[in-house]
Amino acid sequence: MNRFDVIHLATHGEFLPLKPLDSFITFGNGEHATLRDMEEWNVFTNVDMIVLSACQTALSVDTVDPEAIKELSSGIEILGIAYQMQRKGAQTTLASLWKVQDESTQVLMTEFYRQLQQGDLTKAEALRRAQQKLSQSENYAHPFHWAAFILIGNGL
Repeated sequence: MNRFDVIHLATHGEFLPLKPLDSFITFGNGEHATLRDMEEWNVFTNVDMIVLSACQTALSVDTVDPEAIKELSSGIEILGIAYQMQRKGAQTTLASLWKVQDESTQVLMTEFYRQLQQGDLTKAEALRRAQQKLSQSENYAHPFHWAAFILIGNGL
């Protein structure tokens, strides 16, 4: 993977606050990679951006009751799997804060990459414009469809 500037993983991920090292992403063949597994990775030294266009790759709190979260929250849960990608060398990670819909995510990602191809925009601005476009659309105006995605790291 170190041969590419951008790596896009359309996969499922989940951050488990009670067992953070068991947090995982699932690949297309059904295999899982946990944060513990990712500790062994050393492949992203030349990667500018990793896109995790899937559920809960930046956060997941639905497995714990809200009162327990208040006690467990240290701030690291906002980073989760995306942070691990950066620890392994990626400059920027685009990830989601909650379970997202496949259809609207595809529309958002297509628009994000279209914006990036203009060449004169930062990643942060390309994401903002893509989110803005969806927010103004008839089918995806609700924030559920576009607000889940955040950039962590270098948004330039």
